[in-house]
Amino acid sequence: MARDFSSLLEQLRQGSIKELKVEADEFNEFQPIYMKYDQRKRVIGEAQRNGTVIYRFENNENGQQ
Repeated sequence: MARDFSSLLEQLRQGSIKELKVEADEFNEFQPIYMKYDQRKRVIGEAQRNGTVIYRFENNENGQQ
């Protein structure tokens, strides 16, 4: 079942969740939604092993959370 990445990105922005883990096999579904997301420049991804990326939301302009 596909995840609702639009909703998950919004939860990340609001602080309902601290991070969003996107597995390699989900990236093709996630990427176009991420690119359309208005706040994407504040969503920071950290690559992990095996193609997983963990995204976190940058809460202020200085990059501190």
